Amino acid sequence: MKKVSFAEFGGPDVLRLIDAEEPHAGPGEIRISVRAAGVNPVDWRIREGQVLGAHPTELPSGVGLDAAGVVDEIGEGVGGVEIGDPVFGEGASTYAEFAVLGAWARMPEGLTFEEAAGYPSVVETALRVIREVGVRTGQTPLVSGASGGVGSAVLQIARERGIQVIGTAGAANQDYLRGLGALATTYGEGWAERVRGLGRVDAALDLAGSGVIRELVQLTGDPQKVVSIADLDAPESGVRFSGVAGSVPDALAEAAALISRGRLHIPVEKSYALTEAAAAHADSRAGHTRGRRVIVV
Repeated sequence: MKKVSFAEFGGPDVLRLIDAEEPHAGPGEIRISVRAAGVNPVDWRIREGQVLGAHPTELPSGVGLDAAGVVDEIGEGVGGVEIGDPVFGEGASTYAEFAVLGAWARMPEGLTFEEAAGYPSVVETALRVIREVGVRTGQTPLVSGASGGVGSAVLQIARERGIQVIGTAGAANQDYLRGLGALATTYGEGWAERVRGLGRVDAALDLAGSGVIRELVQLTGDPQKVVSIADLDAPESGVRFSGVAGSVPDALAEAAALISRGRLHIPVEKSYALTEAAAAHADSRAGHTRGRRVIVV
């Protein structure tokens, strides 16, 4: 089978499309014929060799955590799924023609494989950081980097829970944020004052890692009210870095329910072929994404 792999840490150029042996489902796992794989910042962070305790890496390594496809192998002890079922979920080395998933859910009706591949890690992360920052109805969180996949999910989940969000993003994405129910403003000089002009900030989420931790702490008045998923130096300021996933099966079930009710939609900004994995990583690292990027197999 074809698979994207890297044998050394480095830039996008270390990625190679190789011929590899097919993986097989172990106990409690399924294998899918991959139709699409989600492109997440954690993918290029791992490729660069960043120290991420939740994702220890042995070289050579495959790439990718999220995927959608058709079940073609079922491991021992797995029930509730059959060969041929369309599913989306999280596993390992998903930039490939076949991948093993450890967590999955049936794809909601009307969702394409490309769309479905963009949800698993994104929704799990969104649910986790909302929980960790402790925001609740009647409070206003600030989301820095709100137009990407996780930000899009946070805004919609918060709206579903009756939580008003302030979101920052580039000028081109202001209407997008407002369409998701956020009070929106732009990055750049004076952004913190613009946020203050929109209202009180009770908590903050750093989703982009753009060097804004100091300002987020100032806006909230307490580093314990700030959570980052993108700045590995955040703990130096007393801010929690959130990098360990919670229950992916629970997140997938909630995602499927929200999607089925029309309460969650994350657009696919751009799709790439397996041969374009390096370009997908470069674009993801550059930021300014509206929604998700995916690899189509």
